[in-house]
Amino acid sequence: MRSHPEVHLSQRSNWLRAAVLGANDGILSTSSLVLGVAASGASGAAIVTAGVAGLVAGALSMAAGEYVSVSSQRDSERADIRLEERELLRDPDGELRELAGVYERRGLAPALASEVAVALSRGGALAAHVRDELGLDEQRLARPFQAAWASALSFSAGAALPLLAVAATPPAARVAVAVVVTLVALGLLGDLGARLGGAPRLRAALRVLAWGAVAMVITSAIGALVGAVA
Repeated sequence: MRSHPEVHLSQRSNWLRAAVLGANDGILSTSSLVLGVAASGASGAAIVTAGVAGLVAGALSMAAGEYVSVSSQRDSERADIRLEERELLRDPDGELRELAGVYERRGLAPALASEVAVALSRGGALAAHVRDELGLDEQRLARPFQAAWASALSFSAGAALPLLAVAATPPAARVAVAVVVTLVALGLLGDLGARLGGAPRLRAALRVLAWGAVAMVITSAIGALVGAVA
């Protein structure tokens, strides 16, 4: 009977977080934007123009923000690895005892912990310290470009939904259709993110829907107020 390697859900954390966050922001911010502009009494052309501008600006902003944020995380990881590398060169015996201490705290007997530390260090002391002392896994290291493109693409895909709904709907039904499309998209996104991440699906969908509805109500109210004043 053939065994298959397990694919753990946490291995998706880098790109999944950026993609879900980007899609959620794309749907919600663009929908709130077009609803706010629509509530102000603007024309259909103005609403679509505002939506397209929001899509482009948001996608670029998300990509830049994710790249900077994840790059900072990556720099911290590299700094820790360089520090560990210097310590191994300066005091290899002390680092070996430190690694054995890590295994002892995880439940191994002292003699066995020392034996494991020596065996793993022979195969690559730095790799053993990075993995077991620092808790850094190669598959989960921060990847700035991956986070940037995942965020930008998912934001654009999410933003396109309410924008197309507004552009293709007659003026009388524009707001209602945009709201329905946004809520459906947010619910599906919450469910998808929960399934990919192994989290409770109903709770995730309801959480996204609730905050999305609050954001749209507030934005529409502000848009109507500004339209009335202007």
